[in-house]
Amino acid sequence: MKETMTSLERWLAVLNHQIPDRIPLDYWGTPEVTKKIMSHLECQSMNEVAQKLHLDLPFSPSPRYIGPALPPNTDVFGIEYMPIQYGSGQYDEARNAPLAGYHSIKEIEEYYTWPQSDWWDFSTITDQIRGHETSPIRAGGSEPLLTYKQLRGEAQAMIDFVENPDLVQYCLEKLFALAYQNTLRIYENIPAPLSPTITYVAEDMGAQKNLMYSPKHIRQFLFPGMKKMIDLAHGAGAKVFHHNDGNIIRILPELIDLGIDLLNPIQWRADGMDRASLKLAFGSRITLHGAVDNQYTLPFGSRQDVRNEVIENIQILGNNGGYILAPCHNIQPNTPFENILEMYETAYEYGFYS
Repeated sequence: MKETMTSLERWLAVLNHQIPDRIPLDYWGTPEVTKKIMSHLECQSMNEVAQKLHLDLPFSPSPRYIGPALPPNTDVFGIEYMPIQYGSGQYDEARNAPLAGYHSIKEIEEYYTWPQSDWWDFSTITDQIRGHETSPIRAGGSEPLLTYKQLRGEAQAMIDFVENPDLVQYCLEKLFALAYQNTLRIYENIPAPLSPTITYVAEDMGAQKNLMYSPKHIRQFLFPGMKKMIDLAHGAGAKVFHHNDGNIIRILPELIDLGIDLLNPIQWRADGMDRASLKLAFGSRITLHGAVDNQYTLPFGSRQDVRNEVIENIQILGNNGGYILAPCHNIQPNTPFENILEMYETAYEYGFYS
């Protein structure tokens, strides 16, 4: 089989419910895994890896921070991070909650400084994109509840949904507004004739068995801001890439009605997320992204297990288009390199449509 499309053309075909030359291949992995792959393949960059493994990686331009000086290991919200080791790798976890001590909106307005869009220089976007004209452009996006939980502390944030709904509403509006402005300014600096391909409008709502939040609270606190972000993306010609872990089947029809265009990560081992059922019920309306299991298959399965699952995904989710193959979340450091290689080699072998 011979490729006839660029990575951008391949993504656009799938996002527009057309048949590409082959299934696009995406990559999500921890820094440790990325380093492992580059070492094994003797590559100096992920661009080189992409060429060897036939990956269709989106390019994500980002503005340059020019705001107030930040303390070490601290972000623009005042959240300080520390590395937490978990054996084979590490994640940076919040070690403080800057808004935990506040009890009212008035206190926050008086003593806390929200980041402003002017804290970034967006003029660098144009130069960043040069040389990536044949890649899909992932531009801007939002994931405010994640930040809110770090600002208030995980437990207090959950309590706030019931006891302090006005504070939740106030903070999420601030976070959505910043995301909206930053995304808009990224769009404005993408050089013509290019345009944003996807915008990441995400929120983790699902756990292994069920939703982590009630549908009532999701509709109340998240849907209004998400709708504004979705409309902004669609107005710029971008499709909405929606990341949402776990079992979200109870809320998925409403998310599609809200306007999401692509669902990731298709964590099919979670309850309610059967691949065939998802494809049958929603495949005509959204693109499906991910689905190569990294709870069992990638880290603990054999190469044959990986090969079998990739072929199943192509047959089920890739039937008549509408599928981008990727791991269902970041590949973890305990994943054998051979299984990663098997995933992409099998996908390339079986992923052509003609």
